[in-house]
Amino acid sequence: MTVSEYIDQHADDLVARLQHLVRIPTVNPPGQNYEPITAWLTTELQRIGLKARRHPIPARLLKQVLPPEQHAYPRYNVVGKLAAPGARRTLHFNAHYDVVPVSGTWKQGDPFSGAVDGGWIYGRGTSDMKGSIASLLLALQALRATRTPAALNVEVSFTADEETDSELGSGWLVRHAPIAPDYAVVMEGGEGSTVCCGHNGTLWLEVIVHGRAAHGSLPQHGINALEKMSALVLALDDYKAQLARTTWRTPEGKVMSPTVNLGGVFHCGEGAKINTVPAHASFTIDRRVLPLEDHARAERDLRAFLAAAARRIPDCRITVRGISENFSCFSPPTHPFFTAMADCVTQVRREPTTFNVSTGFNDMHFFSHALKIPTLGYGPGGENFHAVNERARLKELIACAKIYARLMTTLV
Repeated sequence: MTVSEYIDQHADDLVARLQHLVRIPTVNPPGQNYEPITAWLTTELQRIGLKARRHPIPARLLKQVLPPEQHAYPRYNVVGKLAAPGARRTLHFNAHYDVVPVSGTWKQGDPFSGAVDGGWIYGRGTSDMKGSIASLLLALQALRATRTPAALNVEVSFTADEETDSELGSGWLVRHAPIAPDYAVVMEGGEGSTVCCGHNGTLWLEVIVHGRAAHGSLPQHGINALEKMSALVLALDDYKAQLARTTWRTPEGKVMSPTVNLGGVFHCGEGAKINTVPAHASFTIDRRVLPLEDHARAERDLRAFLAAAARRIPDCRITVRGISENFSCFSPPTHPFFTAMADCVTQVRREPTTFNVSTGFNDMHFFSHALKIPTLGYGPGGENFHAVNERARLKELIACAKIYARLMTTLV
């Protein structure tokens, strides 16, 4: 029996694993249920023939990185290894197991049900990105069951906190874990007939506008922070226009520009009351940084624009606070590793493969920048990630398992 035939005949194993993963709600923040899911993943890797170990993040480091309300939630990363006799190179697969919080009314009721309906598997994490984990586990199981040797050593990592900043996940992994990859596949970013060769970076800031409280019947005695914030937000239209003038053409021919999203989070602070002049207002900025941009310069320019805009608004005093950042990355898809992956995708999907650059960020940059190895993104994808009725298509999960298996058995 071939590996591909085995994967087709054991689709139920993939579904069962994905349902098990989805039913462990690893919601981040705050980082729930990391202990049971990583214990299960470690055991599952061992069961299909890998040497696997779970690495707890030291409490001291956890307290340095996480806010106090998350100190009671431990972090773990799982590393598995499969040695190929005589192989001199190592291929690394990486996926995160945390998911974003849920909201809204779901078709299947429970957002952590893992329900199967019409060829789709529903639940938070199915497309982002527990589906990738299930595909990889079936690919590894197929190699073992059919006694098909890998062409090179294989490493696997399942990491924490990608949905926040990955500092204690892939960030910790590339600095401290016993890994030595020559190539890396981060199992998201590309899907279908598209392989990801880069992604945008992120710059997240909070802008706090300081006003002065007064009685609502005497607004002239105060400084209305909401009004000042509104004027500042309108002024940022000029900044958006500046960003639109910067363009970059990706390998697939798509023209990208930097983007900015305002007010993903905004609030009025303490002491708010309908008959009080607001003394505090704040909003967030999500600035996406193109791979061709200098990240530090992008932050300096944005901060300078905010400061200048505030000066032009009477009595507008602001504080800008950095929240988080993720760096962009891009590799021209000319390395043989990219060619090998494209061939695997084409062979399984029977259609030409293209290379894309993701507008969102993922953990590719840790392997690309810190380890300086060829890194790409590819997974089964899905629909409605971070949204209501998140789901993954079974036939795509199966196709992805075949692509992973083919890459492990043909890449040298």
